[in-house]
Amino acid sequence: MEYVKIKNSEEQLPIGKIIGVGRNYAAHAKELGNEVPDEFPLIFMKNVSGLLHSGGEIIHPAYSTELHHEVELVLVIGKDIKDADDESAENAIYGYGVGFDMTLRDLQFSLKKKGEPWTLAKCFDGAAVISDFITKSEYKLKGNEAISLKVNGETRQNSTLDKMLFDSISIIKFLSSKMKLEKGDLIFTGTPEGVGKVVKGDLLEGEIENIASLKATIG
Repeated sequence: MEYVKIKNSEEQLPIGKIIGVGRNYAAHAKELGNEVPDEFPLIFMKNVSGLLHSGGEIIHPAYSTELHHEVELVLVIGKDIKDADDESAENAIYGYGVGFDMTLRDLQFSLKKKGEPWTLAKCFDGAAVISDFITKSEYKLKGNEAISLKVNGETRQNSTLDKMLFDSISIIKFLSSKMKLEKGDLIFTGTPEGVGKVVKGDLLEGEIENIASLKATIG
């Protein structure tokens, strides 16, 4: 079983499911030639068995030549919730972290062209990398924090959370209207523009202002 690690605490929260939000930054949707959603976020799943913690090594799958980085705000749910309103959605958030939603872009494009699900492009060993989490009681998200990612010291992604099309509350309300969210679930909330290819030996460093940072290498 995988656990969320909480900053300044011995508590470890068992991880349930991992939900991803796609195309949640307009500039990122446009850089990949995708339509910008205007009513509902695009949702996909990632595998818990593919989870890595900060400092881990992402093994580059041999069946892909386009492994891409995506840095994201990650929410951890602290209580079971269904059909949330604004208040209950806010109360369901236990804490915040930083994540890498690693994506096999060549496979994703091939699957999309065939009209098939993205699953194999999003679910592989090392597909989800997470930092330690800070609880909402220790830090209240303002919503305009800087989010960034560097590869080998070079900034690739640099934006702010207020560029998200759907904020944390909107995402939780939408998801909980479709499925029960449970304590320990992780929600990757989407990535800003600047995604790109990484290769063996690269060092990835991600950060969200006042929340957390994380590192991973490509092996």
